Amino acid sequence: MTAAVRTVLGDVAPAALGVCDAHDHLFFRTPLLPGEELDDVAAAVAELRAFRALGGASVVQWTPFGLGRRPADLAAASEATGVRIVAATGLHRAAHYDRPLPDDLEDLFVRELTTGIGGTAVRAGLIKVASGYHRVDAHARRTLVAAAGAHRATGAPIAVHHEAGSGAPDVVALLLEAQRVPPERVVLGHLNRFPDRRLHRELARSGAFLAFDGPSRANAATDGHLFDCLASLIDAGHTGQLLLGGDTTTSAARSGADGPGLPFLPGTLYPRLRAEFGADVAHAITVANPARAFAVEWRDVSSRAA
Repeated sequence: MTAAVRTVLGDVAPAALGVCDAHDHLFFRTPLLPGEELDDVAAAVAELRAFRALGGASVVQWTPFGLGRRPADLAAASEATGVRIVAATGLHRAAHYDRPLPDDLEDLFVRELTTGIGGTAVRAGLIKVASGYHRVDAHARRTLVAAAGAHRATGAPIAVHHEAGSGAPDVVALLLEAQRVPPERVVLGHLNRFPDRRLHRELARSGAFLAFDGPSRANAATDGHLFDCLASLIDAGHTGQLLLGGDTTTSAARSGADGPGLPFLPGTLYPRLRAEFGADVAHAITVANPARAFAVEWRDVSSRAA
């Protein structure tokens, strides 16, 4: 069986990802951010073209179930720009939903990974879930356990939003220890929002991927300690577990508005990585690591019980 990355246009070889934004959003709608929806197709395409012009090749979109993924538009945007896009299934924190959620989450996740999202043929390539603030609350436990089951059924990677960067040790205890999800199939997100370098090294020893996703976000202000956090992990021998993403979640954060948007990573951060840590480290974080994090040997679920 050959490992592949499941993009919105089909499965591709890991090397096809190229320079990767490992966590971002092209479409996103939540009641927590009224008036800031990412739902403009033309703006999404413009961001992708600007990203590609600076050397970006792929974007992993972490928008999960029920938050405006627009799978058909993701596929059309990928075709129009040549940027590979990975879509997500999964659930965010309960606060992001103003309507009842499906009962069988594991079945939903498996279906979206293997059949398609929202009645389309566009399949998800990862499972995005979320912890609560400094803990795994009841909603998070339910979604994390369902994600672990969907991983076992399909092989899909699991990417975790940590509220304010907190709660990662409890997620590791649940996913890696209790649920026995292989560490290389788990991405721990938003660690830039909780710049405890000792904790980062402890989490890295679990074997999971560590995502520093959200540079230059005005409400998080993580730029000032990003490189110190990366240096701490690189010096400790964890270069092969590091990922970077932009996490653009509002229309104002796009480069065509008031934010750095998708172009910030290939245009600003990636050149700084090369200058600070050398070409080999920069290549690992932006190309090699995403290829390993999001490429899996997809399992056949055709015999799964209906």
